[in-house]
Amino acid sequence: MKNVLVTGAGGYIGSILVPKLLEKNYTVTVIDRFFFGVDKLQPHNNLTIIHEDCRRLKEEHFIDVDAVIDLVAISNDPSGELFKEVTYEVNFAARVNTAMLAKKMGVERYILPSSCSIYGFQDKDTIVDEYAETNPLTVYAKANEEAENGVLPLAEDNFTVTVMRQATVYGYSPRMRFDLAVNGMTYGAWENGIIPLMRDGSQWRPMVHVEDTTDVMCLLLEADAHMVNGEIFNVGSKRNNYQLGSLAEEIAAALPIDVKIEWYGEPDHRSYRVNFEKIENALNWEANYTAADGALQIYQKLEAGTLEKTEQTITLNWYKELIKWQNIMKQVGMYGGILEIQKNDQLSIAHRSRGVFF
Repeated sequence: MKNVLVTGAGGYIGSILVPKLLEKNYTVTVIDRFFFGVDKLQPHNNLTIIHEDCRRLKEEHFIDVDAVIDLVAISNDPSGELFKEVTYEVNFAARVNTAMLAKKMGVERYILPSSCSIYGFQDKDTIVDEYAETNPLTVYAKANEEAENGVLPLAEDNFTVTVMRQATVYGYSPRMRFDLAVNGMTYGAWENGIIPLMRDGSQWRPMVHVEDTTDVMCLLLEADAHMVNGEIFNVGSKRNNYQLGSLAEEIAAALPIDVKIEWYGEPDHRSYRVNFEKIENALNWEANYTAADGALQIYQKLEAGTLEKTEQTITLNWYKELIKWQNIMKQVGMYGGILEIQKNDQLSIAHRSRGVFF
């Protein structure tokens, strides 16, 4: 696995993964719309950046590619509920199409980062493994499950397909997100000493640090194909299975300030505990980070002034902002610009006659 193609590479996970791949001497091609800016990835001799929509990929994008890590997604439940059709197009249809194109063009390995959210709601005494019945409750979760069902049947001896069901990700990233549980709690604690927590705190949720899940992606590139082909792996750890109330308490205890918990909203009906023994046993992998580690990491960056909360760090808010400005541009744009416009021949002739040249 020398040449790796990463879709959605400018996002929260991709901006951690790509530098890690480059450090491991992979040649990396990234494909993204870069809604959050291309500046999240630093230039590198072995990095090729392609601005393209994942719904418009062609065979030529997969020439000489050895492996695909298909990160692209409309991320989080609120975005999925607001942009339902787009979420199915991107998170399901486009990723299945990417896998099909990759297989057709001779790519050897395809990795689909999916989500543990497809377990949805489970009995409080149940700990689900990869063979448990799923129960997706949101558009985001349902689209992930359909993507899994679309790519896994493509697995053959010469085309290794692996699905990662990631726990809820947390930790610092250049494309920071404060709309994730641990990250949002940490910001609230840092900003005003309050952790906002959705009622009633008893719901279970698995967590995984962004460094840990990207380590797994690197591991899957090199793992024995017979161990991972056609397989689903839950990615996280037993230690990172949290009840949200206990999670808030752990974050509060990890920070060097006084923090209190403030409840809000209606009870969250998503609740699931996840078993991670399969990946630990099959690939001899263990998570390195806890929520306390991630919270302290973010807190220190906020304190140092190297991290701030902006419109971009709340995914749904930024999508809405982009759409707002797209509508404004449609209204005021004319002749290929706003203040500066494309010049026509008559205007150029008129100005030349007055000694003004374009």
